[in-house]
Amino acid sequence: PELSEEPPAEMVKMTKSKTFQAYLPNCHRTYSCIHCRAHLANHDELISKAMHFSFSFMQSFQGSQGRAYLFNSVVNVGCGPAEERVLLTGLHAVADIYCENCKTTLGWKYEHAFESSQKYKEGKFIIELAHMIKDNGWE
Repeated sequence: PELSEEPPAEMVKMTKSKTFQAYLPNCHRTYSCIHCRAHLANHDELISKAMHFSFSFMQSFQGSQGRAYLFNSVVNVGCGPAEERVLLTGLHAVADIYCENCKTTLGWKYEHAFESSQKYKEGKFIIELAHMIKDNGWE
């Protein structure tokens, strides 16, 4: 009997479709999940590194497991429900973010800042350094 190039219709229906993660361009320095290596952010989206001085407009970012970076945008992350939390810089509405691939909690998204000096954080993402690794083109 000849082999068919197409699987029978019943097999297609039973095959579970895989959701592919987003890949950032190889020509850019990126940050990836340290647990599964899923891409998380392009270096160009980095707003502020955790700094050790407080005289800058951008302050040091601290996560529950140490230093953290603030990003404009991220990929391959899911977002939990928003809740109000008192952080070092005051009251914020934040939502935990997690790696879509391995489900590790990575940090949070700032949904709302209650103090005017903190409004620049709204819609931005914190990822803790403990959950990131540098990929692509770092010297």
